[in-house]
Amino acid sequence: MAEHEMHEIFDKHRSLLIINVVADGKSVDIFIDEKGILRGIGENVRKQHRGEADFIIDGDNAIALPGLVNTHTHAAMSLLRGYADDMILQDWLSQKIWPLEAHLAASDVYWGTRLACLEMIRTGTTAFNDMYFFMDEAARAVDEAGIRAVLSYGFIDLFTAEKRENECRATEKLTAHVRSLGNPRITTAVGPHAIYTVSPEGLKWCAEFAREQKIGIHIHLSETEKEVTDCMAQHGKRPAAHLDACGILTPRTVAAHSCWLDEAECRLLAERGTTASHNPASNMKLATNRAMPYHWLSSAGANVSLGTDGCASNNNLDMFEEAKTAALLQKFFWNNPVQLPAPEALRMATSSGAKALGLPTGTLAVGAPADLVLVATRTACNTPLHNATSNLIYSCSGYAVETTICNGRVLMLNHEIPGEDAVLAGAATAARELVKRAQSA
Repeated sequence: MAEHEMHEIFDKHRSLLIINVVADGKSVDIFIDEKGILRGIGENVRKQHRGEADFIIDGDNAIALPGLVNTHTHAAMSLLRGYADDMILQDWLSQKIWPLEAHLAASDVYWGTRLACLEMIRTGTTAFNDMYFFMDEAARAVDEAGIRAVLSYGFIDLFTAEKRENECRATEKLTAHVRSLGNPRITTAVGPHAIYTVSPEGLKWCAEFAREQKIGIHIHLSETEKEVTDCMAQHGKRPAAHLDACGILTPRTVAAHSCWLDEAECRLLAERGTTASHNPASNMKLATNRAMPYHWLSSAGANVSLGTDGCASNNNLDMFEEAKTAALLQKFFWNNPVQLPAPEALRMATSSGAKALGLPTGTLAVGAPADLVLVATRTACNTPLHNATSNLIYSCSGYAVETTICNGRVLMLNHEIPGEDAVLAGAATAARELVKRAQSA
């Protein structure tokens, strides 16, 4: 492709013919129309659509995959990457993270989210589920970056009526703002932070608002053993049962972490249609002392997806790395080498994540929005290629992704992302200024 064509392909939606790629073990071509819909995938697509395509992309035998879906992030925390590591969880939060976050400005959230989107595009993620603050600025960043996001304001009422009222208004404001954008890639969810930061009254309000607005719910669940023991002492029931009593467990709910669920809670999540988002790297790093009971959840029929958590505790947003970590952690912690095999780990990162967020993506299907990535095969991590799925989960990182397409728009082509240098510079400056404000306070 000529240099001028390389730049034109990024400008807006164009019809695309992607040739010489492999999907489900077969050599295929893919046609995407100018509205961003995947209209053809197979051996005869090249003949059927060659004359219709504005651009032809030669995949060079790359593996074509659905774009990955990250179901638990705090994207703007990319600015905190490496700021505080190797600490006890509560010390990490109270001594480092919360004091720094107290000095966040709206522009910080814009630049942090913009940086996170850049990293996700580069490593093959096309949709993410985010909870944080100043989320109108997060929406601006997502709109500019070109990927999908479900955005929730981090609802924390600290068990006071006055604070709860403020959080309700902030949640309503974000929902109205995102709808006013009219961007089909950006939607909202309600974001009650956790049972230890949100009152039962706040949880019930969140559940009702989500039901009325027909939007999702994004919450942290049973990340630590202390959360479970405190809930038992205060409410006489385990966290999942407490959330259920407040109306939080629904088919639109994503429950992040879910490390300390028991078997009955796993069955409850399955019965309610609630998704559990596995965040292995963050939970290992912060030593939550138990791996999500994936085998109980999957046996019960619950949907289980994958998330990275924020960059302050991961410290990256690479979903290929996260999928490998998930597969290895499940085998190691539960002492079962056949648990979470590679095909299931890949589904967690794609179709299960799309299901969790209610997205019409997650598979390469004719008639669906074209969210897809091309993973290089002419690279060390994919040589030899005895088993493509095995290589994707156990050998590759997200940096094997060459091309990323979301909603039919090319966001990265042959590793090139327009405007990358400006995003890196802006985010680096924002991070420096944030730390400087905190240190001088």
